Amino acid sequence: MRSGSTRATGPGDVVLGRESPAGKVLVVGSSNMDFVAQVASLPRPGETVMGGKFSTHLGGKGANQAVAAALAGAEVTFVARVGKDPVGDQMLASLREKGIALGFVIRSEANPSGVAIIMVDAQGENIIAVCSGANLELSPEDAKAAESAFAAADVLVCQLETPMVTVRKALALARQRGACTVLNPAPAQQLAGATDDLPALLSQVDVLTPNETEAEILTGLTVRDIEEAKAAGSRLLQAGAKNVVFTLGSNGALLVSEKGSQHFPSLPVQPLDTTGAGDAFSGALSARLALGRPLGEAIQFANAAAAISVTRLGAQESMPRREEVEKMLARSSSA
Repeated sequence: MRSGSTRATGPGDVVLGRESPAGKVLVVGSSNMDFVAQVASLPRPGETVMGGKFSTHLGGKGANQAVAAALAGAEVTFVARVGKDPVGDQMLASLREKGIALGFVIRSEANPSGVAIIMVDAQGENIIAVCSGANLELSPEDAKAAESAFAAADVLVCQLETPMVTVRKALALARQRGACTVLNPAPAQQLAGATDDLPALLSQVDVLTPNETEAEILTGLTVRDIEEAKAAGSRLLQAGAKNVVFTLGSNGALLVSEKGSQHFPSLPVQPLDTTGAGDAFSGALSARLALGRPLGEAIQFANAAAAISVTRLGAQESMPRREEVEKMLARSSSA
């Protein structure tokens, strides 16, 4: 079955991708080291906040989503660039420990590995600045060199922390080979001012996974509740996306497609750090889609994965294993 075809009628019943999926996820994206400061409150411009706690964590949206997908049960291949430096060594060692295939990761001679500077307040909210380094070298030629991985993949996952031209190439290669395509449009500022090109990009996307802020940037509409998300979803469908899955924090997730909309409530947890929650969602979602599960079931699984992740500090360290997610879902269904 070609990517984007369906087997049922409800918005959450659609099954995307191949007839006989093998559970293979290909991630084309970024890898960073996160430098995290926990503070009582996020500083205003010009303000210094004292008394924080500092830690380092492996991150980058591409690597985060690769880890989330691997821990959720998928066979994951990663296409990326990292520096020839100790940070890059640590990144790759950790990914290798998770069983992620790294044969298409290139070590840059010219730039250091990417880093992110993150501040997290007492409520778990965060602000992030990214210094991309080697991530900006990831090229369409790098994607094309991984053609065997594209041919084998059930699901491709991309984000926007690498050059847009590479994202477009990866999406096109995956669609040509019948894989389901998932795009996490973060940071959405990459698409700011490129609205004329948005339909060409979204026409290659089977599942778009924006949060509220990203949806507002992409559509120009305010997204503060379910009804406003539905309106933004309709606009993104008109722009070419096949299915839009909004991650709405405490409001859960919302699926909008041509077949209608379906809301998936959040699971109650006490958040510690929301860093990486969207990556946990997109990675876990992609893993379930790669195993041939219906979109609605995959969203429920991803909702639970994201809920677990916010109860832990860091990005990759917070990603839950499949067994943890299944236990949470079982408790939720029996409650």
